[in-house]
Amino acid sequence: QLHVVESGGGSVQPGESLTLSCTASGFNLQSRDIGWFRQAPGKEREGVGCISSRTRGSATGRTYYTNSVKGRFTISVDDAKGQVYLQMNDLKSEDSAVYYCAASDAGPCALFGSHWHGPPNPDNWGQGTQVTVSS
Repeated sequence: QLHVVESGGGSVQPGESLTLSCTASGFNLQSRDIGWFRQAPGKEREGVGCISSRTRGSATGRTYYTNSVKGRFTISVDDAKGQVYLQMNDLKSEDSAVYYCAASDAGPCALFGSHWHGPPNPDNWGQGTQVTVSS
């Protein structure tokens, strides 16, 4: 059974860094698209970035980022550990949100990029981890 769990959230000051982890189990990490999403209070959930499947499709292993995090956030994968990371640098107050990772069959990350809203099946989502950026 597909399962993802986020970790690594916390409270930091503006300009600091934080790395979130998404631990995957029950599926082949390489064959799936993995997305990072966030939701701030009173706002809709938005795509932060995603990495396309590394074994299927035409854009294997390519990463996509929403404009507001380009150059600051980086998605990487450690297949041996079954983890996907979201390295967040130069954090800003507007980055404060609950961050989620989600897994999908290969395709939507390359198709929609950072505009991907994530898989429709709630079982493919983690429970989220809080990131607070405040001075």
